[in-house]
Amino acid sequence: MIQANDARAFEGRTYRLVALDIDGTLLRSDKRLSLRVVKRIQQASKLGVKVILASARPPRTVKEIYSILKLDTMQINYNGAVIHDAVQDKAVYHLPVPPQTAATVCKLARYLDPKIAISLEILDRWCTDFVDPSLDVVSQRNRKPHFLGPLSTFTRFPVTKIMLIAKPSRLQKVREIVWQKMSRQIMMHISDHHIVQIVHPKVNKAISLSQIARDYGIPPEECIAIGDAPNDAEMMEWAGLGIAVANGW
Repeated sequence: MIQANDARAFEGRTYRLVALDIDGTLLRSDKRLSLRVVKRIQQASKLGVKVILASARPPRTVKEIYSILKLDTMQINYNGAVIHDAVQDKAVYHLPVPPQTAATVCKLARYLDPKIAISLEILDRWCTDFVDPSLDVVSQRNRKPHFLGPLSTFTRFPVTKIMLIAKPSRLQKVREIVWQKMSRQIMMHISDHHIVQIVHPKVNKAISLSQIARDYGIPPEECIAIGDAPNDAEMMEWAGLGIAVANGW
């Protein structure tokens, strides 16, 4: 893994796929795309490079970015729980948390902190029993839940991703105990200090990226993965070249 300004790492090598995290990597701190980034990605695409967006975000909040960049590639969402065909607007791969596991996580988190906000994502649908407006979540910004009601209503179904949301000082205890009791049944991903993202134990960006690369016929050594946070680490280690941006964790 190298820093983004170490140009020596690119000398004499050919790369045919670039996987990009979105928040903290592709986007500026104001959550916007720079014109320079847009031009460079479009140039890469014209040269035949497969540009893959690999994010914790749901598909609905990546649509505009995907469109601006004029991509036609597969997309990684929910940290790899979903591979989304954005052209056909459908999931081609989905590995959710089983209903009983999701229900147990929700009950335990609420037992530890009755006021913790819990959001469930089920194939691009946001389900919750309440929203804490004081806590900023990109996928929820300026949006209303698709379904609002008791969490037990939603945990009867497989859940793509669970988000536990609270101020960092409150979230740490919940995160530690949930992981201690359920580490064999879940995987935790961290990209924000006030959010814990919980998915199936076999989910991470690297697994989904390897599947996409294999489908495109591109070996790992011809792939670049760029990210900024712990949930990017696996794909950065898997790729032939892993780049941590200068503002990364």
